[in-house]
Amino acid sequence: MTATTPTADAAGDATPAEPPHLAERRRELADFVRSRRERLTPEVVGLPPGRRRRTPGLRREEVAQLASVGVSWYTWLEQARDITVSPQVLDAIARALRLDAPERSHLFGLAGAVDPAPRPTGVEVPQSLRAVLRQVEPFPASIQNCRYDLLQYNRTFSRLFTDLDALPPRDRNCMWLAFMDPGWKHALVERRETLELMVANFRRFGTAHYEETHWRQLVDRLLAASPEFREIWDRRNVADKVQEIKLFRNRDVGLVRLHADRLWTQPGWGMRLTVFSPADDETAEKLERLRRLAG
Repeated sequence: MTATTPTADAAGDATPAEPPHLAERRRELADFVRSRRERLTPEVVGLPPGRRRRTPGLRREEVAQLASVGVSWYTWLEQARDITVSPQVLDAIARALRLDAPERSHLFGLAGAVDPAPRPTGVEVPQSLRAVLRQVEPFPASIQNCRYDLLQYNRTFSRLFTDLDALPPRDRNCMWLAFMDPGWKHALVERRETLELMVANFRRFGTAHYEETHWRQLVDRLLAASPEFREIWDRRNVADKVQEIKLFRNRDVGLVRLHADRLWTQPGWGMRLTVFSPADDETAEKLERLRRLAG
């Protein structure tokens, strides 16, 4: 669908042309939905085969029936019309078209909508990434999602801030620990600066997730438990950066100076690898000691 040119109404006012990227996004959404419809057969979705079909896959009216939406509305969707598409209707269409997890994520992304039934947060970390965590020791490293849940970590990381293995799984979240765990709070040398940056990054990461239950639950839990989090959260600052040098106070080896590098390994799930590397020779020696203690 191409952008239209401005038109004048009776009063002489011009209607602005639609931004080209919106029309392109609707066209991509329409083409994607149609391609998923055409790959399905009536037998797969439990419908009778009916008479000979002129086109492959399901008919539009069959998808509309399966999704409990109007045939005209669904037709407009595949025609890339400028229509409102709610998350609930997209959910019904995703189920009707038998979309898998990546396809479902792509559908909601094209529509610019928040998935009401997102992937679970307890994503299994692949064995290959677990091997990476082991191989980078003594560098502390962890696998986190964009909600700051600690999905996996190596031995050195387990002793860097607090004794992670002694904590219940529900509390193994960097946002929660930074505000609520005494050991973690003590480890942050530049604590206030670190907390403000963490919350600003967390708010930006959550832009596409605030309506998801697990995001809302974590924010609500922190708001109820920490006046300090509430005060920083209410500022509504956003950021996308990491402190150049991070200073941590470890209970076993003392002050360490670290660089932090993040690698997004599975952006669709928000899974990233974070590795802390020593910023000086003294810290490198301390990390070796910490690895031995953790081992």
